Amino acid sequence: MSSAPEVIIQVKDLAAGYGARIILEHVSFQVYCGEVFIILGRSGSGKSTLMKHLIGLNPPLSGEVWIEGQDLVCVKGHERRRLLRTFGVLYQSGALFGSMTILENVRLPLDEFTELPLVARNFVALSKLKLVGLANVAQALPAELSGGMQKRAAIARAMALDPRILFLDEPSGGLDPITSAGLDQLITQLSGDFGITFVIVTHELESIYRIAARAIMVDTHSRTIIAEGVPADLRDKSTDPRVRQFFRREADPETGVSQTQQL
Repeated sequence: MSSAPEVIIQVKDLAAGYGARIILEHVSFQVYCGEVFIILGRSGSGKSTLMKHLIGLNPPLSGEVWIEGQDLVCVKGHERRRLLRTFGVLYQSGALFGSMTILENVRLPLDEFTELPLVARNFVALSKLKLVGLANVAQALPAELSGGMQKRAAIARAMALDPRILFLDEPSGGLDPITSAGLDQLITQLSGDFGITFVIVTHELESIYRIAARAIMVDTHSRTIIAEGVPADLRDKSTDPRVRQFFRREADPETGVSQTQQL
């Protein structure tokens, strides 16, 4: 008999927003260790807001976010810093420092959070670049790389401290289909080879079908999760017209613009 999958992230009745403005409420879900988990939704539905609350950038209005058995909302001081180091983040822009080489960018978390000698920090940073296929451009500046290579470098930096979880915000944004497919392949490889858990905000349907084990969809009007499951099942079996419209790229009658086009 197989054992139940390990829960690495648990969100309990989360309300997310800014001040008195509620973006999402009554949000509850689990992410299992080693899976690729996708957060979907229309433009303005709260996908990126939810991500910011999951990584501790914004405190919840209410509810709980548990990561590796610890409540991110309540943990303080040294324990909070230790918990934040258990995951890496790729922001939509990549957020590489333009004046630093790719190696220096990837080494940055090691410079800040470890006391390893420089030769060891360089070795670790270069090993991460090898994992994403960029060892040959370690001394280049970000501006000298393509958009896809910059995203790979940002993933390498997010992996510098060997996190068990990587949060990616629109990793395929601005990339051509071939480069996007290569990035999907990298995500699948890292998840399979190293057991890394991925939580990804994206609206790229082809990528979703290629890489996702499960997905949730948040909705602008109901301000909560309206669907959860395997993406192909959500597309083919959902009885919710909002979910069917999203996955089938159907236009809004009033505007003629599809849900995915709005994203």
